[in-house]
Amino acid sequence: MAKPKYSSELRIAVAKAYINGEGSYKSIAELYKVGQTSVRAWADAFREHGEEWFANTFGNKKYTSDFKMKCVEEVLSGLSSVDEVVAKYAISSRSVLNSWIKLYNANRELKDYDPKREVYMAEARRKTNIEERKEIVKYCIEHGRDYKGTASLYDVSYTQVYSWVRKYDVDGEDALIDKRGHHKTDDEVDELERLRRENKRLKRQLEEKDMMVTLLKKVKELEGM
Repeated sequence: MAKPKYSSELRIAVAKAYINGEGSYKSIAELYKVGQTSVRAWADAFREHGEEWFANTFGNKKYTSDFKMKCVEEVLSGLSSVDEVVAKYAISSRSVLNSWIKLYNANRELKDYDPKREVYMAEARRKTNIEERKEIVKYCIEHGRDYKGTASLYDVSYTQVYSWVRKYDVDGEDALIDKRGHHKTDDEVDELERLRRENKRLKRQLEEKDMMVTLLKKVKELEGM
């Protein structure tokens, strides 16, 4: 489970401050050092559900495909705004709903999401372009490096997200470019380059082995829940 970026106490305080007329979205956001959209969303959620909502909005929530479709259609039909739907149905964040809308607009299936059934070691699910990888990495980092939750939202595998974030940490956005098919083969380079590549492959294999052990431990922890 990802660590919450903001505590429930802070979110409640922000919501109450706006509802009690202590300032505008902008002034309260500046006072508490949060985003204006967060102030709006938390105030709407407080009005709709009360303080209890803030104790349960973080963590992995279960969403069915029908529920996702219902929320998306309510926004796209103009019946409600993103913030209103997030507050009304106690969705964990507006970015979660926005990701469903993006998938729907891309004619991709909105799948059931049950965190207890998710498998960390799922194979790569689909091809991605550089802009998608940038967006996925940004989302993951901004949400406490929740690799599992990010993988589910964007319909990619846990290992893909984990790998992209690690590459980004080391070499920035350039590391997210898929260079397959654009480099020389081992037979086309000199001995020094071949040795460098072999060393890199061995290091990667060791890293993947360590990551595999970590993932297996997490799977066992889930199975024991």
